[in-house]
Amino acid sequence: MAGITAAMVKELRDITGAGMMDCKTALKETDGNVEAAVDWLRKKGLSKAAKKAGRTAAEGLVAVGLEADAKGEVGVLVEVNSETDFVARNDIFQKMVSDIAQTAISVNGDLAKLRTEPFPGAGKSVDEHIAEMVGKIGENMSLRRAEGIRVEEGVVASYIHGQVTEGAGKIGVLVGLKSSGDKAVLKALGKQVAMHVAAARPLSARVEDLDPTVVEREKNVLAEQARASGKPEGIIDKMVEGRLRKFYEESVLLEQVFVIDGETKVGKVIENAAKDAGAPVELVAFSRLELGEGVEKKDDED
Repeated sequence: MAGITAAMVKELRDITGAGMMDCKTALKETDGNVEAAVDWLRKKGLSKAAKKAGRTAAEGLVAVGLEADAKGEVGVLVEVNSETDFVARNDIFQKMVSDIAQTAISVNGDLAKLRTEPFPGAGKSVDEHIAEMVGKIGENMSLRRAEGIRVEEGVVASYIHGQVTEGAGKIGVLVGLKSSGDKAVLKALGKQVAMHVAAARPLSARVEDLDPTVVEREKNVLAEQARASGKPEGIIDKMVEGRLRKFYEESVLLEQVFVIDGETKVGKVIENAAKDAGAPVELVAFSRLELGEGVEKKDDED
């Protein structure tokens, strides 16, 4: 059995909100597997939901880049990390991140290609320039993530939450809308949907786009919860089906209730926008990057 450390217990408590002893028991029962321990707690009714751990060691910025060309519009997001927020507020660091975002446009947000792209005016690649800046600023920095959306007909809208400087902040969102309609209307709609995405954290755009392993995991948890309530097997399937619909409404963008009006599903909001835009509107894709998401601090950094 894997050794259960205090840090593992704390992580599980941060994720689930369950008690310390329950977290210890869950970790022992699952041989130290945190993800499995989350499910164990949920099945026992000791955790209301599996939340993402919010422990973010990485500072830095998420920046957006947008460009329209003869082939349509492209939007990119990049996450560049630093060790401290102090450096993230440094003008030199901010300019570097902005330049990386603009460079990412040429490779449609492809991270592997971006690393080797020439950094503007530096005579070296993006990765090489970052390494040079580490030596100058005296703090570790890294290009962690990059994503992009291209729309041939329509718009790519963006939103930065927790903006630190123009076009960069703590959370970046892109929304691609396909339509031949009025671009000003589409941009306004796209920004509102992007604001929703920043707040609601959808897992996918559509039900069919959800990771099958995520859906299967949720089904298993819901089934165990239903069995624990003593319901007969014939009723359990119907209970799971109903609860799964609720999971979709919470996790899928087009099924979520629009945070701006609090009553209409996002899918219907986009559909209704056709009247003002003068043409049907379709969601192409969305992208959301949150600074430091999924990165944990070392114990001595707490």
